Amino acid sequence: MTGTCPGCGAELPDDPDGPRHPYMTSSSGCWSAFGEVLAREFGRADWFALHRLTVDTYAAQHPGGDDRRQRQSVALHLVGIRHALDGVDARTLNAATQRLASERREWPRLEAPTAYAMTVADLLVARSAEEHLDLVRRWAQATWSAWSLHAETVEGWARAALAAGRDA
Repeated sequence: MTGTCPGCGAELPDDPDGPRHPYMTSSSGCWSAFGEVLAREFGRADWFALHRLTVDTYAAQHPGGDDRRQRQSVALHLVGIRHALDGVDARTLNAATQRLASERREWPRLEAPTAYAMTVADLLVARSAEEHLDLVRRWAQATWSAWSLHAETVEGWARAALAAGRDA
């Protein structure tokens, strides 16, 4: 049976009783497709270069509900996408995100987009590392564009996280 993912809108085979993430809003078919993409990245070293961006993008498209953990997840993954698209290196990106994650703040709920131009399902067609990495970049850019209503807020968090690292 095919179903529509409530997070990203992908049409994928779905099992209503299948596995899902504990708090991200996804169908079991979408969660399974994400697992397949991750297996490819972990199984082929040349596919792994943008793994962090893959995770950030998937998480941003599946924001979940409105508790603190879910709001923080969306915020941090969007900051990760913004930094990656800006060319921030992985070490700096991970340190900045870790700083944000360790803050005890109340993250606001950001209203999620209602549609995405690309989903994790679009990555399943990749047959080479080059094609996969290109699709991940395009998927991240499309996801960032979909969240553009909150760009100023997220960019502020991203700048502050980088500045805190320079001051440390």
